[in-house]
Amino acid sequence: MKIGFCFAGQGSQAKGMGQDFYNELPLVKEIYDKFPEIRDLCFYDEDNKINETAYAQKAMLLTGYAISSAIKNEGITPEYACGLSLGEYTALAYANTWSIEDAISIITFRGELMQNALPLGTTKMAAVIGMDRDSILECIKNIDGICEIANYNCPGQIAITGDNLGVDNAIKKLNEAGCKRIIELNVSGAFHSSLLKPASLKLREKLDNYIPNIPNVKIVYNVSGHEEAGNLNEILERQICNSVYFEDSIRYMLSMGVDTFVEIGPGKALSGFIKRIDRNIKVYNVSDIEGYKALIKDLKND
Repeated sequence: MKIGFCFAGQGSQAKGMGQDFYNELPLVKEIYDKFPEIRDLCFYDEDNKINETAYAQKAMLLTGYAISSAIKNEGITPEYACGLSLGEYTALAYANTWSIEDAISIITFRGELMQNALPLGTTKMAAVIGMDRDSILECIKNIDGICEIANYNCPGQIAITGDNLGVDNAIKKLNEAGCKRIIELNVSGAFHSSLLKPASLKLREKLDNYIPNIPNVKIVYNVSGHEEAGNLNEILERQICNSVYFEDSIRYMLSMGVDTFVEIGPGKALSGFIKRIDRNIKVYNVSDIEGYKALIKDLKND
C-alpha cells in the first residue's frame, strides 16, 4: 500500500473545526494550546473572522497539521503529500520543512498579503462546471480584461480568476460555448492569477527569512503537478500567482503507485475531486474524529 496525504485548502474552514480532535487526543490539544489565539478562532470564532483570508489560512494550517500529527503518532505515514493552495503549506509543515511556529508565521503573512493585495471588488473568481480545460482555455484566449485558470481541480471542475472585466467576458463566452454551469466564488480577490505577481515578490522576501529543511515526505507541488527539485522559496513564490494543478498532482501520484489517498482537514472537497479523477481509488476523509478513527481502524488492520 502506498499512501498519499492531501491537505485541504481555503474555503473548507468552519467554526468548531478540530475541536473534537482537541477534546479526545492529548497530542492535538498540545499543538493547539501552543497557539491559543488560533485555537480560539478555530473553535469559537467570536468575531466571525474564520472566513476572512487573513484568518482562515492560519486556522486551516494549524488544524491540518494537528490532525496529521495525530495520524503520524499512530504509525500511519504517507509516501507522498500535496495540498490545495494553502494546503501545500500544511503538507510542507507536516513534512518538517519548517517548524510549526515558522510555518504559522509564514502562512499568517501570506494570508494577510492575499487579503490585501488587490482592491476589494475589482477582481473575482468563478468555478466552471462540466467543461474540459482545453475548451476553457480557448474561450478565455484573447478576451478583453484578465482571465486565467486558477485551479485545475478535477475533470469537469476548473476555477477561473482575473479582473472583473476579464472574468465577466469569459463567463459570457463560456456560456455561449455551452458550459453547463458557472458559479462565482465568494473570495476576496483573484487568487492564483498574474495580478498577484507583486504580492509574490513580497512573499518571497518573507520566505527568504527562513532556511527550509528538505521535506521528509515526497511533496507534489501545485505549480507543476509533480515533484520539484528547485528552490522551495522560488516554487512558493510562483505558486501564489500561478495555476494550481491539483488534478495533475493526483494523476502523478497514481502513476507513482499511490493507491490510498487521505484528505486531511475540514470539508470533503478534495475527496470529491479525487473520486472524479479515479472512481476506483481508495479515499479516506479525515475531517472529524469519526473519520480519524475509521482511518486508524482500517489502515492499522490492513
